[in-house]
Order: sequence, then structure tokens, then C-alpha cells
Amino acid sequence: MPIYSMTGFARTQVQVGDQLRYTLSLKSVNHRFLDVQLRLPSGLDALEMELRKTLKEHLVRGHVDLAVSVDRACQQKAGYNRELVNGYLAAFAAAREEHGLGGQPDLNIALRLPGALQNDNRGNGDEDLAALAESVQREIVALLGELNTMRAREGEALEAILEGTMDRLAEATAGVAALVPEVEQRHQDRLTQRLEAATGTEFNRQRLLEEVAVLVERSDITEELARMTTHISHFRELLAGGGEAGKKLDFLLQEMNREANTLLSKTGGVGGKGTRITELGLAMKSEIEKAREQIQNVE
Repeated sequence: MPIYSMTGFARTQVQVGDQLRYTLSLKSVNHRFLDVQLRLPSGLDALEMELRKTLKEHLVRGHVDLAVSVDRACQQKAGYNRELVNGYLAAFAAAREEHGLGGQPDLNIALRLPGALQNDNRGNGDEDLAALAESVQREIVALLGELNTMRAREGEALEAILEGTMDRLAEATAGVAALVPEVEQRHQDRLTQRLEAATGTEFNRQRLLEEVAVLVERSDITEELARMTTHISHFRELLAGGGEAGKKLDFLLQEMNREANTLLSKTGGVGGKGTRITELGLAMKSEIEKAREQIQNVE
């Protein structure tokens, strides 16, 4: 099962009978939850609950716009209000005769009068609304399939990006692990020198080694590296498993960021190879942040 992006678009045009045609469109973008917005023609309010139910059955997260647009030109024939226009022409002729003026009536002005143009509605009653509602319910499932196909393609692209991020994180983690023994020895040597300088030539060496061991243990990053490796492995498993993985992946990235911060705090100021660890730790944080931006669009 693939992971799904929350970005997608699908549209279809449907002919219903001889006089009615409509466009059904779906557009989705990222959102923390499933947020559905419907734009339906007048008279289809009763269809809203069914459409929301269908969308929830096929989508998990995202801001989704569903629109039904009826082609009025297809279902209506233009006409004009003969009584109103005839009245205008009669009034024009009476006024011209009464005042002894010249001039001819302007048809453009007559047709711009309120109510002059009318539509001869054909099949715009309850039967057409029922046929429209039935057609939309039938078409929405197929259109959701098209939308999810596009979201799956986008998801594949996101998966490739995130896999690349995990590769770089794993490489940085391995790089830090290779430097740990040398950094630990440098850390121990520095602490020994500082303690010897503070206590002079007469000191309890065994006690000194015990203190050094405690301080070195506090700066040990073995557990952070092990947890980072585990998180990377779990992240890959979730990507491979697909489905509704966005929130879990985001949580794992938060945990990875926490490990990177702890690693940096424990190795700061060591110098030498410790500087390289700092560089790798900062690279980890950069990769994690990039991945979190991508994850915001994963369902």
C-alpha cells in the first residue's frame, strides 16, 4: 500500500439526459484533519450528508473542495418577456406622438429592462434535480478513485524524497559512531589534565579515575546513536507499509530531532573530532527539518 500525498485534483463532465450537463470536481490540499467544503447547486442540499459520508470513506486527511457546477446553457433556452417589451414599445410610441418628437425605440435598451430577458426552463423541476443527485452519487466514487490515484503518485515522489533523507541520516549517524572512541579518549584526557592541574601532584589517582568515568559516562552518546538508528529503521518500515502514516512519521521525526539535540549538547566543546561530530549533528537536524516539511503533506 502506498503512502498518499494530500495534494490532488480530479474533474469530470457528465451528461444527464438531453438537457442537463454538469461538472464535478475534487481538489485536496494538506490539512491536519479531514476538512470538507461542498459547493452544490440550489436544490441539492439533501445530498450533502451522503457526499460527506462517501468522502470520509475514501479520504483520511486533507482540506477537500467538492464542487458541482451545472451547465445552465444546456438546460435552458433564452426568451424574452413579450408583455414587458410590448409595453415599452407602446409607451415609446405614445410619448413620441404626445410630444411631437422623432426617434425610434432601441431594442438593446428594451432588453436591458429588469425582467425583459427570461429563460424558458426545460426539465428544471424535481425530476431533473433527482436525476442530478443520483448521477453525482454515482460519479463521485469513480472521481475519488482518480483523485487517490493522483495522490498516490504524489506520495511515491514524497516517499523517494524521504528515503533519501533517511539514507543521509543513517550515513551521518554511522559517521558519528565511528568518531565516538577517539572523542571519548580526548574527553577523558582533557578531564584528567584539568583535575591534575587543580589537585596538584598529590592526589588519589583511583578517585580521579572514578570521577573521570562518571563525567565521561554523562557525555556518552551511544544510547542516542542507538535510538537514532532505531527511529530510522522504524521510519522506513512505516514508509513501506504506507496507508495513514503521516502523523506517525511526524512523531518519529520529532524524536529524531530530540536525539540530535542531545547528541550536540553532550559533545559540544570537546574540540578535535568533536567538531566533526557537531557538523554531523547539525546536518542531521537540517535533514530532519526538511523531512518534517515534506511530512506535512503526507496523509
